[in-house]
Amino acid sequence: MRLALLLPLLLITTSAAAQTTAERERATHARAIAAGYKALTLCSVQFNAGRTPAQAQALEFVGIYPDYQADVLALDAEVDADAHTVSVAFDDALPPRIAAWRPNLGCAQLPIGAGVDAIATLPRFDTATPDLDDRPWPLGERDATATPRGDAAALEAAVAAAFDTPNYGEGHATTGVLVLQDGRIVAERYRDGFGPHTAQRTWSVAKSLAGALIGVAQAAGELDPSKPAPVPEWQANGDPRAAITVDQLLRMSSGLHSDTAGNRTDALYFGGVTVAESATGWPLAHPPGAQFRYANNDSVLAVHALRAATGDEARALSRPFTDLFWPLGMTRTVAETDWRGGFVLSSQVWSTARDLARFGLLLQQDGVFDGRRLLPEGWVRAATTPSGPQPEGDLGYGATLWLMQRAPGVPADTFAAMGNRGQYVIVVPSRGVVLVRRGEDPTGKRFDPATFTAAVLASLDAETPPR
Repeated sequence: MRLALLLPLLLITTSAAAQTTAERERATHARAIAAGYKALTLCSVQFNAGRTPAQAQALEFVGIYPDYQADVLALDAEVDADAHTVSVAFDDALPPRIAAWRPNLGCAQLPIGAGVDAIATLPRFDTATPDLDDRPWPLGERDATATPRGDAAALEAAVAAAFDTPNYGEGHATTGVLVLQDGRIVAERYRDGFGPHTAQRTWSVAKSLAGALIGVAQAAGELDPSKPAPVPEWQANGDPRAAITVDQLLRMSSGLHSDTAGNRTDALYFGGVTVAESATGWPLAHPPGAQFRYANNDSVLAVHALRAATGDEARALSRPFTDLFWPLGMTRTVAETDWRGGFVLSSQVWSTARDLARFGLLLQQDGVFDGRRLLPEGWVRAATTPSGPQPEGDLGYGATLWLMQRAPGVPADTFAAMGNRGQYVIVVPSRGVVLVRRGEDPTGKRFDPATFTAAVLASLDAETPPR
């Protein structure tokens, strides 16, 4: 009788202890992710962008994901300028989270639990970046600017309004704005601490860079987007994911499931998990091509498929630079990888406003840059044509590019690459205009790209008032 009374109490006590253990484990893992966020971001801010930890603490670490905000601010970081590493301790029983910088490939974070000895295993691409600054714009930096056609004062005012005013939304934090008209820079302005050659994380603008990289491979006959993606992990007989095409990955219609919102891949972005581990194992939730779901994994998988199609690891590591960035003069752009060499080309690219303007110019000119065709003829039209399921709201989606044909106040052919915290590369082909806006917008404080674009275009349309 006494045992029968004690048994429920024992079960309750055991269950409570297990729950407490699980809660502690979840809290430790959350701190590990926050430590990875801080280590990776600070590593990239310092060694990609040449900015200071204090500057990062004031801007990049404010207004981030609420679930990591407190830990990211509280955890201490140790920067080793000689070794190009950042370490962030988060738990007494595990090593610090470590991010290590390499030329061209930027910072990679080690997996949770790895020590400094793992740095030696990181892939490298140490080829010297070409020095093109003395070449004429757009390949180089010479003769980059021009006087705008339109009302220069109105253009200056439209650009200035993007900085610390509510004209294009409340609470945002613009770090840079650049306007191209007919291929030349007609307006350019930066926040204190930033400039024409200061790199920032592109976040999801990287997805559009990934799409273009696949377009270059298509032009070379190395990958056909209309065919199933050669993802190695899907090649077992009977795997239904083997039918997913590269084009469906680029259009966010793979049909794959994940356990969080499609734009949250924290284990890959901040947890030190590799592309091959994090992106390839999800099952189908819908038939491929049947439903639009914006997903980091789709872009990551498209580039993972390109890596497999390349078949040569050294070539796979070099191709974003040799095939796309350097032919565009994007010599200050860094594409980061996981610790096993998988490019995280859904988010982790660091680039300058001028380099992104060069990319926008490639798209505006139908894949031709500086007289050389890099993308297949018709590729930009296909990438900016909606095909299959579409997102709700004012924006459509092509192949890694957002379509602004339903956005109020802008020409119907306007399209854009867009990223978290306010990264925009907006292209208006009919007007010969490219706009770049960089930001560090806090969560929930969205910059309005359509209103901004409309204001800039109105100034370029206006006649200069008489003196």
